[in-house]
Amino acid sequence: MTVAVATAIADVRSRIAAARRSGKTIGFVPTMGALHEGHASLIREARSATGFVVVSIFVNPAQFGPSEDLSRYPRPLEADLALCSSCGADLAFVPSVEMIYPPGFRTYVEVTGLQDVLEGSSRPGHFRGVATVVLKLFNMVQPDFAWFGQKDGQQVRIIQQLVRDLDLPVEIRVGSTVRERDGLALSSRNQYLDAAQRQAAPMLAQALEAARKQALAGERRAAVLLKTMTEIISRAPGSKVDYVAVVDADTLQPLDTLAGKAMLALAVRFGSTRLIDNILVDVNDR
Repeated sequence: MTVAVATAIADVRSRIAAARRSGKTIGFVPTMGALHEGHASLIREARSATGFVVVSIFVNPAQFGPSEDLSRYPRPLEADLALCSSCGADLAFVPSVEMIYPPGFRTYVEVTGLQDVLEGSSRPGHFRGVATVVLKLFNMVQPDFAWFGQKDGQQVRIIQQLVRDLDLPVEIRVGSTVRERDGLALSSRNQYLDAAQRQAAPMLAQALEAARKQALAGERRAAVLLKTMTEIISRAPGSKVDYVAVVDADTLQPLDTLAGKAMLALAVRFGSTRLIDNILVDVNDR
């Protein structure tokens, strides 16, 4: 099956209305393109759970800072559409920047508190851009279910809060982080890594997994887990830590002592490439 492509809101709504008339539920996977197996896993989950699957492909300028990689962010549209087709998506929504942010646009969405830590501290304004575009896409597509990947754990938590606070009629589903065989979380930015950086990058996952095992073995002091992660990352040649954190999975606030569900998170640079990863740990599960 070849995925249909829509570039206009009216076309998207018309196709979705037709699907609803035939009794189908709507599944939605928002993306910035440069699709990989992580995205594919979300599309396949949507395909298995809903009757009509929409994938948006939009590189959102509002979530990039002035010195970030907006201009060089990969945009392999033909390959992205092929992946959508192979995973069974019904519709690819490929809007223009002018459609999402028309002249005179001045309304933005903020999820206070959750947006200001971790990635938000390193990338001011990032989550304002994320929350705004996700709300707009939800309004355009009006899905019953929407899929996001745990690799962007803070983003997931912010969108969950957005949906709850604004009473949006969509259920958020979270897909597990998809990794390479050596543990590196799949990311569209991995292609920026040179050979030496790519060889070193799996240390991020190793750091998270080592700290998770410590926590499940009984270690409750966040400082010890932070030390473990930092020491492992320091062994990766060329790595520069942006942040390493142990936070409450709900509030995203730093923990001194683990209790319940926590998120171990990090951001590390290899040259000009910035990679993020996280892992959830529930010490009640041990």
